[in-house]
Order: sequence, then structure tokens, then C-alpha cells
Amino acid sequence: MIDLRSDTLTQPSPGMRKAMAEAVVGDEQKREDPTVIELEECAADLLGQQEAVFLPTATMANQIALRILSEPGDEVIAEAMAHVFLYELGGPAVHSGLAMKALQTDHGIFTADDVREAVNPPGDLHAAPTRIVCFENTHNGGGGRVWPLGHLRDVVSAARGLSLNVHLDGARLMNAAVASGVLAADYGREFDTVTLCLSKGLGCPLGALIAGSHERMVKARRMKHLFGGAMRQAGIVAAAGVYALEHNVDRLADDHANARRLGQGLAEAGLPVDLERVETNFVLLDVGRLGLAADDAVARLRAEGVLLSFAARKDVLRAVTRLDVTSEDIEGAIERIPRALASTDRPIELAGEAPTPY
Repeated sequence: MIDLRSDTLTQPSPGMRKAMAEAVVGDEQKREDPTVIELEECAADLLGQQEAVFLPTATMANQIALRILSEPGDEVIAEAMAHVFLYELGGPAVHSGLAMKALQTDHGIFTADDVREAVNPPGDLHAAPTRIVCFENTHNGGGGRVWPLGHLRDVVSAARGLSLNVHLDGARLMNAAVASGVLAADYGREFDTVTLCLSKGLGCPLGALIAGSHERMVKARRMKHLFGGAMRQAGIVAAAGVYALEHNVDRLADDHANARRLGQGLAEAGLPVDLERVETNFVLLDVGRLGLAADDAVARLRAEGVLLSFAARKDVLRAVTRLDVTSEDIEGAIERIPRALASTDRPIELAGEAPTPY
């Protein structure tokens, strides 16, 4: 079975497991775990911030960020397919009492004008005060899209001109940095808070970080306890994060190359893949254009020994490359996917008009 569902499926490598087994640990809640402290100091520098806090999950990290940047009854703006809106169970409303306003885009990247138009008029007693703009880089729902640094800075500048706080969901920020050649710190220092997930392309079994100013991270540590994220001898898992940042960042380029090869192979087979949007480790496959529902397509693929997952848009599937996916797996997928999705008695034909770009 060739499993391309998600980079969250990455298995810890032998080197990472060895680092975990040999980790020096202490009581993390008392700030006595040296490995956790090492990871937090490394991450703060990596993300261009003063301080970082180690957490169990990236969802918790995003929700803590929103909590410390707002007051109940405020409003957060994010792209409609953003992880904080689609996949965090209404967390902004539940944990921070935030109203949520979605910006509609084709690919996950919005503009300064989008922000200006979305902000509620200051002083309007009938509207929630707009307080936060949330960015996501790379953008999962947009198919692993990378924010160009200049464009991101323009949007952040517009938000700050409106006295808004800005948060970066950097779950796959290292993919963005490797693909663009921009330092993660150059992205991260633009924001009030930044999060980084360790359990996706970086290959850790769990873990995430939130980074920001010393003052905000004091609040983040309190929220960590309040949200149930405080741990004890957490250095065992923090060691995986230290190992990942030392060994698994540059190799993300291999995942991107594999995704590019997969996209090219599927496009050459006549499948609806937009190669211009294969920027990192995602390949989006619009099976709706083949006249297939996503559920049907997933079942056909499974029967051929390939696992894909659902993307944010209806009847679009995604293939996600990662450390465990080899070039041989990619060639096998290029052979099996068109066979799975083709009719038994005719070649692949695209149904309907060309799709709106993701």
C-alpha cells in the first residue's frame, strides 16, 4: 500500500528514536527539563522571536495564540480554508469567545484589500471588534501554497495599520522556508505569535511550539496549564524536536521534489492536476472533473493500493509526500492512480469546464 494521505503519518527515524531514548529529562512544569529548554531556545531563534513554549499539539498552540491576542467578544479573520477555522472544532469561539470571519480565496492566500474590507468599523457598538488576522504558511487548504514574503509583509502592514494583531499558523512553515529560500525567522518576526508543528514533515511523533515576545509567552505558559498541556519529563519527546530541527529541515526538499514528480506524472497521464500549484509536498487531484465523487475515487484508489485523503474543497483529493515516501513509491503511484480512476472501457476524460484555481 502506498500511503499518501498526510505527512502526519511520518514514522520517527532510527536516529530520532535513539535521541529520544537517550534524552536528559527533568520536571518540565518546574522548568527543570534541559531538553525542553534546549528545544524552546532553538525554536525561538529559528522563528525570529524572543521566546518559545513547547506544547503537545499545534492545535493547542494556535488556540493559545488566539487566546493571548484577544478578549472575549472580539473577532478573528482568517482564510475560509484555514486550519483554525476548518479543523479545530470551533476552538476560537469555544476557547477565546471569538467571532470568526472567513475570507474567500481560490488558493488560501488573501490580500491587504481583503483585510481592509473585512474589518468591522472601529467603535461600532453593534459589531464585534476585529482584533486578529490569522495567516497560514504553507496553506493546507490551498494545497501547500507558500506565501511570498513581500506579499505577506504587505498584508501584515495593512493589518497593523488597522491596529490588528497578527498570528502565523506555521504548522508547515519549514516547508515554506525550504521551498522559497526565505528563512523561517524572516517570516516569523513579522508576527505577534508564530506556531510550528513538529509532527508533520519534521517527522516527530508529537509536539508543537508557540513563539512570541517574553511578555506574551508568560501568558502562553499559563494557558498551557489551563488548556491541559503541561507535562513532566517531556524531554523524551522534546528530544525528537531537537533532532528534527538539526536533521529533517533541509531534506524537506526531497519531499517537494517527490511531489513535483508525482504531479508531473499524473498530469502527463491526463489527470486534472495544476502543476503551477505544486509548490511544496502537496498534490491536489480534482476527481470531480473526472465525474467522480471523492468517496468513490478514494475507494477505487484503495483497491489499487494507493491511499489519498480529502482536500478542503469538494471532490478534490490530496497526495502528501513525506520522509517515509520513496521515489519508488512515487513511480508506483504514477502507475496505479490513473489506472484506478480510469473507466474500464475508455481512457480518462475530463468532465465539465476547467476548474477554478485552488
